[in-house]
Amino acid sequence: MNQIEKLIEELCPNGVEYKPLGELGTFSRGGGLQKKDFTESGVGCIHYGQIYTHYGIWATETKSFVSSLTFSKAKKAQPGDIIIADTSENDEDLCKAVAWLGEDSVAVSNHTLIFTTELNPKFVSYFLRSLPFQKQKRKFVFGTKVRSISGTNMGRILLPCPPLEIQQEIVKILDTFQSLEAELEAELEAELEARKKQYEFYRDQLLTFTERERESGG
Repeated sequence: MNQIEKLIEELCPNGVEYKPLGELGTFSRGGGLQKKDFTESGVGCIHYGQIYTHYGIWATETKSFVSSLTFSKAKKAQPGDIIIADTSENDEDLCKAVAWLGEDSVAVSNHTLIFTTELNPKFVSYFLRSLPFQKQKRKFVFGTKVRSISGTNMGRILLPCPPLEIQQEIVKILDTFQSLEAELEAELEAELEARKKQYEFYRDQLLTFTERERESGG
């Protein structure tokens, strides 16, 4: 995703300053929450594995819940925080993030970093999935079977810092792109499903015809 750089060039022709994430906010570690703690209802929680499989750039509702007792002991993300997966089995998923935009705080599992900043949280979340970030990230990743990155090294990665109103405009444009992409994917899936049903129909008709021919001795 190179859109962020292109949009910054278009919206800020005079350029922008790049600053380390560590100067733009604070990192804290998640923890005190496991899958076995999930309940059918209760207080919202986000497990690091769900950042890979369920959440997108941002969320206002959680997939899972924990009891009030578990919540009281867990590390929490506040509205506007960015929750980052700091451990993964592959480099691509490492550092995927979700901006928490719900009304209340949420419990957060281990293997996460919680980034608190005054920046637009969706802008940061988009940046963490961009090619410029991926290029910087590589030199800080460690581990073999399990790939990880520390909060200290995350803080060294540079992020472009356009004015807040420009961040909001970039987010608005990227949200539109993402919505259009989702619509196209849905249309493609529907078309593929229709083609599959058409194929199955003609396949069944052909097999039925062949079976009748065999039975009739044709």
